[in-house]
Parts: sequence; structure tokens; C-alpha cells
Amino acid sequence: MEQVGKSENQSFWEHLDVLRASLVKIAIVTVAFGVVAFFFKDELFAVILAPKEADFITYRLLFSLSGWVTGGESPDFFVKLINTGLAEQFLIHMKVAMCMGILCASPYILYQLFRFVSPALYSNERKYVVRVVGSGYVMFMLGVLLSYFLIFPLTFRFLGTYQVSSDVENMIALQSYISTLILMSLAMGIVFEIPILSWLFAKLGFISADFMKRYRRHAVVIILIVAAVITPTSDIFTLSLVALPMWLLYEVSIWIVKRTVR
Repeated sequence: MEQVGKSENQSFWEHLDVLRASLVKIAIVTVAFGVVAFFFKDELFAVILAPKEADFITYRLLFSLSGWVTGGESPDFFVKLINTGLAEQFLIHMKVAMCMGILCASPYILYQLFRFVSPALYSNERKYVVRVVGSGYVMFMLGVLLSYFLIFPLTFRFLGTYQVSSDVENMIALQSYISTLILMSLAMGIVFEIPILSWLFAKLGFISADFMKRYRRHAVVIILIVAAVITPTSDIFTLSLVALPMWLLYEVSIWIVKRTVR
């Protein structure tokens, strides 16, 4: 097999220069996207804070569906966000802008990393890498979108409106809101990599569909433990919202592994 590129003709220091150049390009593009996001503050936080509004698309769709059955109207709700630190809002603004910059620059980041490693790969290996990285990126983004449009809004509405007494008013700190949103989005993005990892392990001969079926009960226990660890709260509602997609992904992974082995 013929190897692609001139990787073997380069010295260690030349490889290091190429890596440094790639990292500099990645840093410049990421910072540029972050700066753009920083200056579009209103548009940025309109998206970030949308799940706290009663007219968020997820709430409207769910109550439209329930309205067909019950005939009732969508109940209104209001959760007040507060700031508890002098520089907290500015720091959160910078943090969210940089996270958005990384998210927007992620295709370019993957492209630069692939350019760096591709000369050392055989042609058939490049196909596998492109397939794995591309599929992994798509699945990660699907996990982030699922968290933003379904899991986080339902979690926020449930916990933000939950009261032990009518005398206790809920006022959620902005830092808590942002941290929970980022943590759940990142966690669900990683969870959605389960089918990709299963396909890769099946290709390498590490797992089989029979193995995954045999240890399905053990996997369910592990899923519940992982869901309990990555969820920011200890309520059963949030735990179920996170654990259910993980279980479905495990079942899909069994089907993928079965087809891969064939």
C-alpha cells in the first residue's frame, strides 16, 4: 500500500513546526469567532436564554400536543434570573462568547487536525478516519441540539418552577443557568458518540452484538450511574431525561455492531 503525503521525509522539528502552524491557525480562527460572538451580545444571549421563556418552541410544541388530548391551554410560567457577583455578567459574557467561538470553529479545527495527521495515514486509513471523525462530529452536534431543545428546557422548567412552599420564591443565578446549560450540552454531545465508538470497537474486533446483548442489564446500570454523575441535579426527572437517550443509543449501537460484523 502506498502511503499518502511526505510524512516520512520530514524530521521531528519539521513535524513540530507544522503542528505549531496548525495550532496557531486554530487559535486565530477560534478567537475571531469568539470576538464576533462577543460583539453580537443581544443575538447571542437571545439564543442562550431562550429556554427560560414560556414561548420557547419546545414548550409550545409539547403543550400543543397535550392540548389536542386535554383541550387545555398552555400554562404560563416565569423564572427570574439574577446576578450575584460584581463582574459575573461580564465574565459570563466572555465565557459564552468563547464557547460559541469554539463551537463555530469546530469544523475548521477538525480540518486542521486531519491535515496534520493525514500524511502519516494509508489511503484506506484516511477513509476510516474521515468516516469516524465526520460521523462523530455530526453525532456530537445532534447531542448538543437535543440537550438545547429538549433535555435542558424540560429540566429547567421542572426545577425552576418547583417549590417546597409558596412562601419560597425561585430566583436562579445566571451562573447556575449557564453552567448547567453548557454541562448538559457537552455531556449529551459526548453521550451521542456511543454508536461511533461501538462501530469502531466492532471494526477492531473488541466487541460483538452478542457481547452487548449479554451484558445489557449491566449496561443499563452503568447508564444510570453515568446519568447520575453528569446531571447537575439529583432529581429522578432529570436523571430519566438523560438516561433514556443513552439507553436508546446503546440499543442502536447493538444493531450497528451486528451489521458491522456481518
